[in-house]
Amino acid sequence: MNAARSRLRLFLRLEPGESSFVGSLLRSETVGGAVALAAAAVALVWANVDGASYADLRHTELGPLSLEHWAADGALAIFFYVAGLELKRELLVGSLRRPADAAVPVVAAIAGVALPALVYVGVNLVGADGTGNLVGWAIPSATDIAFALAVLAVVGSALPSPMRAFLLTLAVVDDLIVIVIIAVFYTDSLDFADLGIAVAVFAVYAGCQRLRLRSAFVYVPLAVAGWWFLHESGVHATIAGVVLGLLTRVLPDPGEERSPAERLEHRVSPVSSAVAVPFFALMSAGVTLHGGGHLLKDPVAIGVVAGLVVGKPLGIVVGAWTAARFTPATLDDALEWRDVIGLAVLGGVGFTVSLLVADLSFVDARRDDAKVGVLVGSLLAGLLAALILGRRNRVHGSA
Repeated sequence: MNAARSRLRLFLRLEPGESSFVGSLLRSETVGGAVALAAAAVALVWANVDGASYADLRHTELGPLSLEHWAADGALAIFFYVAGLELKRELLVGSLRRPADAAVPVVAAIAGVALPALVYVGVNLVGADGTGNLVGWAIPSATDIAFALAVLAVVGSALPSPMRAFLLTLAVVDDLIVIVIIAVFYTDSLDFADLGIAVAVFAVYAGCQRLRLRSAFVYVPLAVAGWWFLHESGVHATIAGVVLGLLTRVLPDPGEERSPAERLEHRVSPVSSAVAVPFFALMSAGVTLHGGGHLLKDPVAIGVVAGLVVGKPLGIVVGAWTAARFTPATLDDALEWRDVIGLAVLGGVGFTVSLLVADLSFVDARRDDAKVGVLVGSLLAGLLAALILGRRNRVHGSA
């Protein structure tokens, strides 16, 4: 066998049957990204035109939580549930099921999380009184899967399928890393009694999956109970979504047309992309703009923008190059490193999870500064990626 052909592919082609799955996902995420962007724009305008009524809406109590907390703890749990389903699918039947292949997007994702955090820390260590801002180090580390896939779908009709597959894998692994960061670094205190109840509920959920139970009257109460007790334990409630997604059965039984994970993702993805994420955007993206002069001097906003626009793409490219240089992996024949750079820049679209980490990092005016940085950085990364990938799309389309 030719030595070059025996090497692993850095950007994998879609597995048989995955093409239609990813295509469907791209379409739903494209719509969801547009709706979420519109919701963020409404929130931003509303907060600056009538900040008092916007604040009143966010703080409106609905049952045990305010709308702001329902959005961050409840709606995003649905978003992370879909992420958990996607991650388990990639681990069992997708490109992550082969450790040698999985190492490449994992290395790129790890570098793509670490470098923007280092950029943020560097900016705030240099800035006056910046050391007090270091708690926000993870804000620029996340990639928003909905917006990244939306941009790729709009500008990349002729781009090779390995690029789409790699972006999906990278974003899912990225989400998992940031979820772990949230669980470890943004949990102030633990109530072990509530945590134990949550673990017990998750165990019952897993047992029901093994028993092949299919009734929503069983799973919905279990999901709600697991989410609530995890919330009460002090662990961020979105983690419940990931846990439930990872516990859901992905492999279909003999004679079963679709697995529970596939059925649930088909049903829940539209709710996540068109309802949950836009609701969170509406409740979170409404920040008061203090003027460009303030933002140009603020180390939090500068650190977030630099992390997303510079640190994130550089980390992904360095991670991918390292894997290609020091492992048997290589680029797919259809791709060039300029394609990789376009995808890496697209990874700087942080939005949803970055806004969540901003909420968890600060409780004072720096929260709005961080969110402005997220919005500006994500917009810049999205526009730059659209320019690069649009050009690559024309190149691949004419080939």
